[in-house]
Amino acid sequence: MSISTSKHRFQSINLITIVILFVLILAGGVVRSTGSGMGCPDWPKCFGRYVPPVSSADLPSDYKQKYVEKRLAKNQRFAKTLDVFGYSDLAKRIREDRSILTPEEFNAGKTWTEYINRLIGAISGIFLLLMAVYSFSYWNIDKRIPVLSVLNWIFVGFQAWLGSIVVSTNLVAWIVTVHMLLALVILALCIYTYHLARVAGNSKLSTSPIIYVITLIALVLSTVQITFGTEVREKIDSVANHFQGGYRDSWIKSAGDIFAHHRDLAVLVLVINIMLYALIRKRFSRHSVQQQLMSFNFLMIMLQIVTGILLSYWALPPFAQAAHIVLASLVFGAQFYLLLNLHQSVNAGGVRN
Repeated sequence: MSISTSKHRFQSINLITIVILFVLILAGGVVRSTGSGMGCPDWPKCFGRYVPPVSSADLPSDYKQKYVEKRLAKNQRFAKTLDVFGYSDLAKRIREDRSILTPEEFNAGKTWTEYINRLIGAISGIFLLLMAVYSFSYWNIDKRIPVLSVLNWIFVGFQAWLGSIVVSTNLVAWIVTVHMLLALVILALCIYTYHLARVAGNSKLSTSPIIYVITLIALVLSTVQITFGTEVREKIDSVANHFQGGYRDSWIKSAGDIFAHHRDLAVLVLVINIMLYALIRKRFSRHSVQQQLMSFNFLMIMLQIVTGILLSYWALPPFAQAAHIVLASLVFGAQFYLLLNLHQSVNAGGVRN
């Protein structure tokens, strides 16, 4: 296989991996919004199988106690790790959490929802491994591409383990946030290596500093907004548990200040992106990648606002929860790729005179 063929395959695999990662974020949102995280009580298998059952009749009579014991043992091991790193208070809370002793009833829908999420995660891991292999065709051109590709594959392995901890520990707040932010890091590294491969060997033109700064601000605000959104979801999970799944209409009202911060920041995100849209339209031609990215970004923001309204006034419908998080991820991805393309290659053009 020639070097050029390897490079082409790397770019193709990288692009497919980016798409798969967005699908994985969507699948994770569906799992979260439907409460399917414990649909598979063990990991990496599901009820001890590579293909999960479709009925409780396919399980042993003592399956509930069996998986409670496994979950308890896993949490004890995680608590010991937290002790080593100085998080003794959190380790103590995990050890004393009696809710993990409550067995989960088998639910075929939730089991297969979580199983599909894991399958997509496994596929993403395979593609990230292929990326790492083919990335070495760029070793003599840009060593960042293979180094970051290998690092990203390591991150995915850690992310899979962290996902199992998220479920096992009843969604400990900060772990959920780290899990989401790490997903964005993995996505950003994939987008970055794709961009590096596309412009490898081409000289660059810098854009207006003000556009670069505002794009960076927009990206930071989107990341903070996603973090707030994750914390809102954690708070609502706590409220839902308090009401034992009832009084759904009052969950948002009971979420407290974090929901108000999330809503208010959304206004600032919109204002910044309107400013950025105006600057991009003035600086770049209509058919440039920068203006296309900004148009896509603005459309995603509008759709995200719609799903946010649905969540607020329609008692958190699950489909809107999943859509809200994947739209936020698409905004993050578009803004990050726009930031990279503000240093446009000379051969690509697109800048207005």
